[in-house]
Amino acid sequence: MATVAFHTLGCKVNHYETEAIWQLFKSNGYERVDYDQTSDVYVINTCTVTNTGDKKSRQVIRRAIRKNPDAVICVTGCYAQTSPAEIMAIPGVDVVVGTQDRTKMLEYIEQYKVERQPINGVTNIMKNRVYEELDVPAFADRTRASLKIQEGCNNFCTFCIIPWARGLMRSRDPKDVLYQAQQLVDAGYKEIVLTGIHTGGYGEDMKDYNLAMLLTDLEKQVKGLKRIRISSIEASQLTDEVIDVIDRSNVVVRHLHIPLQSGSNAVLKRMRRKYTMEFFAERLEKLKKALPGLAVTSDVIVGFPGETEEEFMETFQFIKDQKFSELHVFPYSQRTGTPAARMDDQVGEEKKNERVHRLITLSDQLAKEYASLFENGVLEVIPEEKYKEDPTGKQYVGYTDNYLKVVFPASEEMVGKLVKVKITAAGYPFNKGEFVRVLEHEEVSS
Repeated sequence: MATVAFHTLGCKVNHYETEAIWQLFKSNGYERVDYDQTSDVYVINTCTVTNTGDKKSRQVIRRAIRKNPDAVICVTGCYAQTSPAEIMAIPGVDVVVGTQDRTKMLEYIEQYKVERQPINGVTNIMKNRVYEELDVPAFADRTRASLKIQEGCNNFCTFCIIPWARGLMRSRDPKDVLYQAQQLVDAGYKEIVLTGIHTGGYGEDMKDYNLAMLLTDLEKQVKGLKRIRISSIEASQLTDEVIDVIDRSNVVVRHLHIPLQSGSNAVLKRMRRKYTMEFFAERLEKLKKALPGLAVTSDVIVGFPGETEEEFMETFQFIKDQKFSELHVFPYSQRTGTPAARMDDQVGEEKKNERVHRLITLSDQLAKEYASLFENGVLEVIPEEKYKEDPTGKQYVGYTDNYLKVVFPASEEMVGKLVKVKITAAGYPFNKGEFVRVLEHEEVSS
């Protein structure tokens, strides 16, 4: 039996797609082995969001070549899409496929075995207007399933290479989304995370269908679905209609990840982000009215070219005022090939790091404040796995609907189920809880 090993770099979408590619191999009789083992085929799913992503991808490719020089080395993903020639130049790489035509990977491998000539299967992503259907009926992680609903992005922010790696916005057919959601729920998943390159843009390329309608249809038509989480959504995509659907929904969770990137209008303009702070604040206010207790997490880039201390402080103050519940803070990274990389006034590394630390300190403080609102409250948690720090092995960890991480006593059979947990001590990154009860998982027939 032929073996295949995978290594995935980068984001959730890449991890989702690796699982989809594995399904293709599985149905062709392959056995999956660990990446550190000797395998007949190695598939490296690459990332190109930063220059470091490229570098890490090259290191992982070389590791496979060293492990088994006779193996077929197949490289896919974003770095493969943007720089196929760089990858083809690595001695030992056999097949390169970008972020589309993944279904042809197996054909290319067979062709390579016969001809022994490296194959470059990368085509122009900018011409693609159709969503590539890749099915994932189950995941290695058994508690939260990702469901990819769209591909590509039309925004072209000045710091970002991703539209060139993923192409323009294309939405997945709603019928396919609903079908796969039902498959995942039938496989035992209670929570589905809607994901994509620009997830909240779902439907922008369709005539009479949009994200609000998809959320409504998922809730109405998918039997047994308990939680929908949107992996990320732009402020501009939080239309009144979307907010209204979330407000009325019983399954869309009280947690949204809304990328901010900067809290200064001048910096946002240089980033070519399509909103102002005033607009962002107005959307948050409307959301929090509709959803009391909502957790809003966000991404922030610090040290963008030209960022002054005043501009940084505007960001700092905005985050403090809006009470985000947690931040992902990134020092600006000069990505070759983007307009921002060529801008004057690059901010020094030391200043960037110092600002990163100030924001992380603020984030920790805000996260603790947010969690403390729920102390002594009873929340629903899906236990995911044993809590590694607990020597007794009786403590498990899981997330509430509003994305608080809770450690509490549980048992193996509760993993993946919905349980009621009382928060006994709020904190960050963990809250302590005590088990109350398992929710009835039998559907009451209506």
